[in-house]
Amino acid sequence: MTARMDKRFADLKAEGRPALVTYFMGGDPDFDTSLQILKALPGAGADVIELGMPFSDPMADGPAIQVAGQRALKAGQTLARTLDLAREFRKGDQATPIVMMGYYNPIYIYGVERFLDDALEAGIDGLIVVDLPPEMDDELCIPALAKGINFIRLSTPTTDEKRLPAVLKNTSGFVYYVSMNGITGSALPDPSRISSAVSKIKAHTDLPVCVGFGVKTAEHARLIGAAADGVVVGTAIVAQIAGSLTADGKASPDTVNSVVTFVRGLSTGVRAARPVAAE
Repeated sequence: MTARMDKRFADLKAEGRPALVTYFMGGDPDFDTSLQILKALPGAGADVIELGMPFSDPMADGPAIQVAGQRALKAGQTLARTLDLAREFRKGDQATPIVMMGYYNPIYIYGVERFLDDALEAGIDGLIVVDLPPEMDDELCIPALAKGINFIRLSTPTTDEKRLPAVLKNTSGFVYYVSMNGITGSALPDPSRISSAVSKIKAHTDLPVCVGFGVKTAEHARLIGAAADGVVVGTAIVAQIAGSLTADGKASPDTVNSVVTFVRGLSTGVRAARPVAAE
C-alpha cells in the first residue's frame, strides 16, 4: 500500500494523539477555491484529507454534502478534474495522505483500470466507495489493492460480529467507523458507545479506527479522539464553505479562511484528546 498513510498513522501514534481527518467536496464551490482549500488544510491541522468525488445521486450523504456536490457539478467538476486537484496538491505536499471518497458510478464510467492508474499517478493514497460492499470486492477493491491503493471500508453500529470479518477482510489504511445509522451530518452519538465500538473493531484488526458522522466542534473532536485513532469531520466543514458563499453561491474572499479557522479549532480538539500525564 502507499507508504504515506501508514507513515502518517505511525507518526501520530508515536506522538500520542489521534488523526484529524477532514472531508470536503472536490470542486466546491469551484475548482480554484477548492484547490486553495485543499492546499491550506494540512497547515490548519488536517492529518488526512478525504476528497469528495461529486456525484448526482449520493445515497449516503445528508443535505449539506448533497448541495456541495451539486455546486461542484454546476461549476464543471468531473472525476478527472478531482484527480487534477490531487495532482496540483502533490506539487507542494508529498506527505499528507489523500483519500478519494464517493460512489462507484463515476469510477465505473471512467473505467476502473484507467481510474486506478490515474489516481496512483495523481498521488491518491486510498479510496472510500460507500456503495460497494465486500461482496463486490472484485469490482474495485481487489484491483485497487493490487495497484497499491488503500481501500478503506466503513463499519457501522449494525455491523455485528458475524459481518465484521467480511468488512475487514480486504480493508487497508484505516477503518472508518460510522458512529450512527443514517446519513451524514446527523447528531453526535454517545462517546461511551463509540469507545465500546472501537474496542470491538480493534479486537479483529490492527488497523487504525477513525470515527466520523456528527462531529461539529472542537469539543466533539476531543471526546471522539479520546477513544479513536482518528476523528473524521465532513459535514461541518462543508457547512463552513456554504456559509461563506455570496448570495449567488460563489466563493467570497472569506471562503478559504473560514475553513482554515474552523479546521484549526478542530485540530486543537484532537490535540487535547489525550492529555499527557504530568511527570
